[in-house]
Amino acid sequence: MSSMRTRSRTHRPAVLLAAVVLLPLPALAGCAGGRAGDEGEGPAAPRDIATAARAKVADKGTLTWAVDALPATFNVFQADADAAAQKVAQATLPTLFTLDERGRPQRNPDYLKAAELFQRKPRQVVVYKLNPRAVWSDGSAITAADFEAQWKALRGKDSAFWTARNAGYDRIDRVERGANDREVKVTFAKSYADWPALFTPLYPRSVMGSGGAFNDSARKELKVGAGPFKVGARDQKQNTLTLVRNPRWWGDPAKLDRLVLRAVPREQRVEALASGKADLAEISPAGAERIIKANTPPKKGDGANKPVAADATALRGLVVRKSLEPAYTQLALNGSSGPLADERVRRAVARAVDRKALAEFVLTPLGLPAEPMGSHVLVAGQEGYEDNSDAIGAPDPRAAQALLADAGWKEGHGAAPRKKALGQVPPAGHRPDLEAPAGQVTGAGDGKSAGDSGGKAAAAPARFKDGKKLMLRFVLPKGAGAEPLRAVGERIARQLDAIGVRTEIVGVDDASFFKDHIASGDFDLALYGWPTGAYPATDARPIFAKPQPAADGSLQVEQNYTRVGTDQIDRLFDQASTELDQEASRDLVARADARIWAAAGSIPLYQRPELVGVRKTVVNAGAFGLATPRYQDMGFAR
Repeated sequence: MSSMRTRSRTHRPAVLLAAVVLLPLPALAGCAGGRAGDEGEGPAAPRDIATAARAKVADKGTLTWAVDALPATFNVFQADADAAAQKVAQATLPTLFTLDERGRPQRNPDYLKAAELFQRKPRQVVVYKLNPRAVWSDGSAITAADFEAQWKALRGKDSAFWTARNAGYDRIDRVERGANDREVKVTFAKSYADWPALFTPLYPRSVMGSGGAFNDSARKELKVGAGPFKVGARDQKQNTLTLVRNPRWWGDPAKLDRLVLRAVPREQRVEALASGKADLAEISPAGAERIIKANTPPKKGDGANKPVAADATALRGLVVRKSLEPAYTQLALNGSSGPLADERVRRAVARAVDRKALAEFVLTPLGLPAEPMGSHVLVAGQEGYEDNSDAIGAPDPRAAQALLADAGWKEGHGAAPRKKALGQVPPAGHRPDLEAPAGQVTGAGDGKSAGDSGGKAAAAPARFKDGKKLMLRFVLPKGAGAEPLRAVGERIARQLDAIGVRTEIVGVDDASFFKDHIASGDFDLALYGWPTGAYPATDARPIFAKPQPAADGSLQVEQNYTRVGTDQIDRLFDQASTELDQEASRDLVARADARIWAAAGSIPLYQRPELVGVRKTVVNAGAFGLATPRYQDMGFAR
């Protein structure tokens, strides 16, 4: 580890284990009416939501959606905002721009008659024309005053507001009333390409008007909103939060009477669906397999007279919806100290990892496209996606070994023979030829090796430099829900064995995995994920920003937990964020992505699967893929 202390600022949560936390992803870039019909490839996997016309959806009902936890706050601009808070915000607050099935931005006509880049020079000016029917749930109009209050709260100039992020708001010079209260004129001090990301969600000035209100008023309750739903009762005993129809909503009315968020541990999701305690829940591959198996008719002569298990009967009312999330799993390499501080060693690790094989291992059994990720900033199907992985090169063990030799790591002698690891049972259903665990396996604090193993591929002799063996600490969560992640880690360990890089796999508690190890830099290798958004120039910059020394002696890493960055990458992101020509901005982002590949601090492996268990009668909800959910259309088939 580095001798400097490190600290990070919360901007956007990482994707941990089976959970994905996404900040709002509505978008557009520079036109009043959104975009449609653009040329290009669609998403790798389409959304899967049992689409039904509104006339075919019942005008009643309660849908229960399982979540990891009830919202810690309803203010998504606070550091502890979570996935449930994002769902509540999308259902109850103004979302000025939404994403279509390809993750492309669209103006939301419920809130905006128009939104246009009115002027580029000498200063960028954006004009919003609000829907004249748009009102807060207390009956007051949504006006320019709400926009102004949100800008002042989030611009980062007043320490009384405990904000988690201010990207974009810090570039605004002023927000003012236009021709009338329903027109908002925003003038920028510095050009901002991702301006449509601003003011979503939009909070009333009663929340944004003062530091005290911002910090406290929307933590436990959200008294005023402006969406198809509004926040209702929270039941701590039942672990539920109820959203109810907003009677002052002016758009298409919500089909559901109530949308209930229920906190359900992931290992209990299938049982909650089967028992009726949930109607919609993100589930694990093992849970999806249970539901699919229960709904698969037995083959002729295959136990036709066998009694049907009660579990299978309950599961027959469910279906698995599946897509790919706008997020990916990566191998992170901590470049702050140790062998991985040498770019040649990081590049050797990158050239040793067979990303295609790992993508196939994870995604093919799920019936999902199994292409490896080619970008750090966008997923396949998003506008501007490019495969820039050729900046690091294809998997090549010989090239990897040459890089190690060039860095001074030579094949040594007298290394102990590889032994089979103990105490780790691979998840059920994995292929037999890939079952053997690899690497030295230890607990988080016991420091005792459980041995190593080779797996199917032969291990190359270990590498040594100055008498020290090349050994990397590979930190992985050890909870039951992280078994698929550990299985990927085992395969990576075997691939590294083949070039003489040994790994010590360290299992840590799920709760401490991110805070105590990833964020603090206590790892050499780790697996975790990141969401991608419609605004890579803004969203990706803090993830790959070059760490900077702070005045107190700490290292300010923002969200760059690999501690690998360059001035050139920072410049490219800065240029992309100020470039108002979309094509030019995307080109700059692609160039930044190629440099990130070459720096080899992060190796994207595969787009993350989205598996959702859903009651068969549920429509317009499920695996949303790249699209923003439309909450007012969710419900049950007539």
